[in-house]
Amino acid sequence: MNSGGACAIIRAINEGNSMHISRRAMLGGGVALAAAGPAVAKAAAKGGGGDWFAHAIVIDGLGGTGDPYGEEEGVTRMGDRAWAETVATGVTVVRDTVFPVGNIADPWGDYQKDIANKHDLIGANPDRLLLVRSAADILKAKREKKFGIVLGTQDTSMVGPELVRLAQLKKDGVTTVQLTYNNRNLAGDGALESANAGLSKLGRATIERIEAEKLLLDLSHGGQRTMAEAASHAKRPLVNSHTGSRALYDHPRNTDDATIKMVADKGGVTGIYFMPFLAADMKPSGARLLDHIEHVARIAGEDHVGIGTDNGVLPMTLDAKTRENLRKWQMERLKAGIAAPGENPDFVPVVEAYNSVDRYRRIAADLMKRGWTQTRVEKLMGGNFLRVYREAWGG
Repeated sequence: MNSGGACAIIRAINEGNSMHISRRAMLGGGVALAAAGPAVAKAAAKGGGGDWFAHAIVIDGLGGTGDPYGEEEGVTRMGDRAWAETVATGVTVVRDTVFPVGNIADPWGDYQKDIANKHDLIGANPDRLLLVRSAADILKAKREKKFGIVLGTQDTSMVGPELVRLAQLKKDGVTTVQLTYNNRNLAGDGALESANAGLSKLGRATIERIEAEKLLLDLSHGGQRTMAEAASHAKRPLVNSHTGSRALYDHPRNTDDATIKMVADKGGVTGIYFMPFLAADMKPSGARLLDHIEHVARIAGEDHVGIGTDNGVLPMTLDAKTRENLRKWQMERLKAGIAAPGENPDFVPVVEAYNSVDRYRRIAADLMKRGWTQTRVEKLMGGNFLRVYREAWGG
């Protein structure tokens, strides 16, 4: 979802896509480490889940960052509280989204505004945030104890037929490009299109230019045929950064086994999201989320599965104010026609069992209880995405 999930909430809401609820208003009651309890805070400070986690490269393949506690709009400097809690998550790098998504009036203009906002955020926090342009920058972020940000799009609506714009995206620090977002664009059909018409000729040319620019192709939010045809057409490793297994729950935002295997065969990674779309009742348990991770690992292999929460890096406090803001935001999505099946005014875009600051550590620990080795968990937590990033961007 991101732009369809909680990560769209944690970050800026896409004003150009009729999402007028501000980030600070949406976060409402905040996402508090303190609210998670002193035991969690203590574990997070120590590195939780074993010393190996504190030294691991942890990558959220689709998430978000920001300061939910700031009182003024337009302030880009992260406060000490938000920064301390971001560090406590243990995440090294997150892939954040440059908007817009969807078929709007001026997608290129909206992109230019949002990329400027992203650079303002990074520029205001040089001691804390690092723009990732290569895999070497991820190692640098870990070494310097900074939080790395990978910039990517979740649509090619801002590119359209002007493929030269992909070169400009690269100059702007964008390193990942998602082909479609839920609805149809000029490149192909998104996940919500019943026609499932697949890629267009322009879509194939777009993939070729993405790869020529050494950008990373992302299949998320694509229609099933679009994703399969894109994976087949790709010549370089690619990702499906945030999805679930369609074999476990047949939902348009989830991915079938054949495409998961195709992405793996190209050397890529499928990331599992922490979203309601993992279960038919839209209330997946923690065990259900682990089931999706394990299913993809079985189908694709342990070198081709990752985490792409589609949440903010920080958890969401589900108090009355936040729920009301979620309701308003969800109504905007429904009105804009970009909401997936199961989304309704009371939709809560998280897996509540892992809605905590130590979620990544807990996922690692819980998988180890299921028999996963430390090496296998380290691949899931970031090693697999790091490999693909290195192959895509160098470094």
